[in-house]
Amino acid sequence: MNGKRNVTKRATKLPFLIGLALAGTLLAGGAPSIVAQASALSASAASPGARLDVADGTTASYRVQEQLAGINFPNEAVGTTSSVMGTIVLAPDGSVNSAQSKLTIDLRTLKSDQEMRDGYLQKRTLETDKFPMVEFVPKSIQGLPSPLPMHGQAGVTLVGDMTIHGTTRPVTWTGIVTFAKDGTVAGRATTNFTFATFGLTKPSLARVLSVGDKIELEVAFKFKRS
Repeated sequence: MNGKRNVTKRATKLPFLIGLALAGTLLAGGAPSIVAQASALSASAASPGARLDVADGTTASYRVQEQLAGINFPNEAVGTTSSVMGTIVLAPDGSVNSAQSKLTIDLRTLKSDQEMRDGYLQKRTLETDKFPMVEFVPKSIQGLPSPLPMHGQAGVTLVGDMTIHGTTRPVTWTGIVTFAKDGTVAGRATTNFTFATFGLTKPSLARVLSVGDKIELEVAFKFKRS
């Protein structure tokens, strides 16, 4: 009988001892997978992700250096459009959902201070009758807080694929983002590339002696988040 009672006592203590051992393992960091899963669930609950839709007031501009005939210093050609559309969707972990994100710029509406320049770019360089849009699909973003704050600023780097003139190339945008209490996410971002990057023909006009190789694109953006 004593043997049976001792066996019963040992069996009763066993679950308690296992529980103590498991608790000790967790406190000592011996179950990283469980802790990681809990942290991931907590982060997901804290940051549900966000949808950023382009709002009125957003503009896109190009800048190119050119040397005009009869002028001894270079001139900066600038063309701008407000025909910018699209959405950026952020996942709960702050990454970009590329499948649901795309930005487009209507090149047919670009205007500079020279109608002759605009006409040439539309017909000869950009060929907007065939390729009217610039499309940008974001792939990754760095520097953006998650979840998005309601005030403050952040420096960001946005990487993705841009399509111009039927050619798609990876590009990197750098910029500053400002967060507002009304849900607005605004700022500026720039990128640059050469005419050859997208197979573009340099403008060649009688009044223009030369055109620089580099094109700078700037977007002054305004997003409404939801």
